[in-house]
Amino acid sequence: MDPLERVFRNAGVTGWLHAVDVDGGREVGLRAAEPVVLASVFKLPLLLELHRQAERGLLDLAGLVRVPAEGRTRGGTGLAAMLDDATLSLRDLAYLMMTVSDNAAADVLLARVGREAVNTLLDGLGLTETRVVHDCRDMLTSLWEDAGVADQAALMQACADPEVVARLRALHPERSNRSTPREMTRLLAMIWRDEAAGAASCAAVRRLMALQVWPHRLASGFPFDDVAVSGKTGTLPTLRNEVGVVEYPDGGRYAVAVFTRSLSTAQNQPRADAAIGAAARIAIDQLRTHI
Repeated sequence: MDPLERVFRNAGVTGWLHAVDVDGGREVGLRAAEPVVLASVFKLPLLLELHRQAERGLLDLAGLVRVPAEGRTRGGTGLAAMLDDATLSLRDLAYLMMTVSDNAAADVLLARVGREAVNTLLDGLGLTETRVVHDCRDMLTSLWEDAGVADQAALMQACADPEVVARLRALHPERSNRSTPREMTRLLAMIWRDEAAGAASCAAVRRLMALQVWPHRLASGFPFDDVAVSGKTGTLPTLRNEVGVVEYPDGGRYAVAVFTRSLSTAQNQPRADAAIGAAARIAIDQLRTHI
């Protein structure tokens, strides 16, 4: 059995993976061209378009935005979990969106830059299989509607039922924010080579990805002080994803995208989380054997 397939099977998930040497072009993949649901990984191209618009003078990253408590998108982190009105700069909203995957911050930014602008960016980069079709609020609303519940807490309880999970539109790539593992590593490689935008913008994107707080998925496969992991996670019922770049002290840089769907409907799945890091490590080790 393929070692990547074995890791995913042992964790009780189906996995999709692509890894590529950012500078050399060598690649390893498993179902790398198949469509997958991005979940919060869509916040990466949104961040890139935010910085590209700043380059063109269309917005000021230091400009302040008032985000009222009433009516903002909910979630478990950042502004999405806070109770009071807040005023932040666009760049600090981007920080919250990327480091703690703040849904409220993401929706403020997507409303500012425009969904079609993000898709136009993706087209311009040749990423035609990657699409942003809704914001976090619309995605959550579809989950609640499909599950027949009124809030996130009730959704988590309802999603213990496989029949509920089966009817969630947001879990199907053709009806949700989507990409392929190969397109996501292409995007990452372009960011790391300063090809996706100006050098300063790409550096800003890399900085925020390096500040992500979650160590339990991609980073878990590289527990070394001298190996840097920069990433963006995505999570929905039964789905756990992460895309990122792993950088070694010898200069090796490897973009990797891992998407999983669990057979279990449990909310907490540490084996699935760990499988992302384990599979990424196997793939990158294969790439590094050819250095």
